[in-house]
Amino acid sequence: MTAAKRPFPLGQTVATPGALAALEKDGEQPATFLDRHVRNDWGNVCHDDWKANDEALELGERVLSSYMLKDGTKIWIITEADRSATTILLPEEY
Repeated sequence: MTAAKRPFPLGQTVATPGALAALEKDGEQPATFLDRHVRNDWGNVCHDDWKANDEALELGERVLSSYMLKDGTKIWIITEADRSATTILLPEEY
């Protein structure tokens, strides 16, 4: 999968209580996943979603990454289309 490979603004970075609890429980840091996200590593998304994220960077649309924590918990990172905010959350919190 080809990525745009250029960082983009995250805006204000926030996380839901559920995502913070999952990260803490697993001993993982939010920065690890934010770094991947901002560097166009969309994590565990299908080929079509990977391509859509790459295109979203060019078109100024929302970007969504999906990552698995060590214990198998899935987290999402969503950067808004206007790049004003990035949220770390659990899928069920969407």
